[in-house]
Amino acid sequence: MNTHKLTKIAINDPAWVRYSLIALSLATIGLFLLLPLATIFIEAFAKGWQRYATELADPNALAAIRLTLLVAFICVPLTTVFGIASAWAIARFEFRGKSLLTTLIDLPFSVSPVTAGLIFVLLFGAQGWFGEWLQDHNIKIIFATTGIVLATLFITCPFVARELIPLMQEMGSEEEEAALSLGASSWTMFWRVTLPNIKWGLLYGVVLCNARAMGEFGAVSVVSGHIQGLTNTLPLHVENTYNEYNAVGAFAAASLLTVLAVVTLVLKSFLEWKQQRT
Repeated sequence: MNTHKLTKIAINDPAWVRYSLIALSLATIGLFLLLPLATIFIEAFAKGWQRYATELADPNALAAIRLTLLVAFICVPLTTVFGIASAWAIARFEFRGKSLLTTLIDLPFSVSPVTAGLIFVLLFGAQGWFGEWLQDHNIKIIFATTGIVLATLFITCPFVARELIPLMQEMGSEEEEAALSLGASSWTMFWRVTLPNIKWGLLYGVVLCNARAMGEFGAVSVVSGHIQGLTNTLPLHVENTYNEYNAVGAFAAASLLTVLAVVTLVLKSFLEWKQQRT
């Protein structure tokens, strides 16, 4: 059955069916999406703007915000470089192990973040495979910023690659081959031909990667040690603050993550629209 027939059948459905489905969809969105988001801001400002600002100005909250931004600042560029390189290799070359590389890129999607964190503890913890060597050389990874960065890199590494691989495969290599035949260097070809064709898909992957890097909880929770002011990212600060029965502080920090989610959604929709137009 083609799309035209499906559309015609849908139009001919009784009005009560259409309105019931629309009402059910709106009710589900309101109950499970909009209401929780609104509750976060209601609770965050329950005791006024001054208390809200005081909670966000708390040294532990500021340290969590700084660490979250630092982790994203490190992980997003590295993930972007990895995504471009792996997408280029998979879309442009044939080599042994290509299917294995494609599968490994998807591995973080199938592994629980908590399990990923435990893997890093097993490798780099005090009792881990490399723990003794790291202690002898005074290198600390677990319960330190380095471990948080490594765990976040593992979780976020597929996002850019997964956006670019199908895009570059669909794009083909004819324009790039033409640029090379006209004397352009590989670097010039990338900046003048490849990048303009993939820029919206690249930005889409970067936006999703940044949102996941800032909002990651499971893997970071395992490797961080929950040290306030040192290894607590913003999601961990929300948990710790709530466990200390400081609901306003927890919801104030959560409101920042909610704003990040909304901004990510808006950018995602905009980039999808731009991709459809190009």
